[in-house]
Amino acid sequence: MTWVLLAVAYLLGAVPSSYVAGRVARGVDLRTQGSGNLGATNAFRVLGWRVALPVLLFDIFKGWFPAYAFPLWDGAPSPWWALAYGAAAVLGHVFSPYVTFKGGKGVATSAGFLLALAPLAVGIGFIVWLIIVFSTKIVSIASLVAAATVPVTVYFGYGAGPILWLCLGMVAFVIFAHRANIRRLMRGEENRFGRRPPEDTLPPMGGPGAPASDDREVRP
Repeated sequence: MTWVLLAVAYLLGAVPSSYVAGRVARGVDLRTQGSGNLGATNAFRVLGWRVALPVLLFDIFKGWFPAYAFPLWDGAPSPWWALAYGAAAVLGHVFSPYVTFKGGKGVATSAGFLLALAPLAVGIGFIVWLIIVFSTKIVSIASLVAAATVPVTVYFGYGAGPILWLCLGMVAFVIFAHRANIRRLMRGEENRFGRRPPEDTLPPMGGPGAPASDDREVRP
């Protein structure tokens, strides 16, 4: 049962909500628009907040639900399975088989995952994220710093247990997922939140030849 639920968690996390939203709302493939990333930030940039908000909420939900609900069903005594379900959902979001294994950065799904296990740490991390986003307008910096604050909060609020080790692993994973953003930050080229690029710098919606790599970012 646990292995079946683990597979279900991965497939649920892999549901590409921003890709579906782009196709339904605008008829575009977000992998060829904006940063080319299938996350809520790129959905906001290309589709607007009315479409991006449901994307964000669903991405949080698909991390929270397996970590919260599946341990109630599996009958397994080990608390590590709750961590495994959430981690599987995050991996599914980042490496989605539905869209050739190119998904989002996993920040929102990780937040939902940890929300089921350490809600206080996630709340503090979210406040840190908001402060940095509104002060710098750079989502990648906010995500990296907020992710780094979560293990500290977990240590002081929950002790040095399995959740702490999980959080440390998640921080390493978030840094790995943002490696292209870090390179752009070092070059001073990272995009700023809320500033739309000029229309002539964007590829035609759904047009051929538009890069789909995470390394592609439109300069502000």
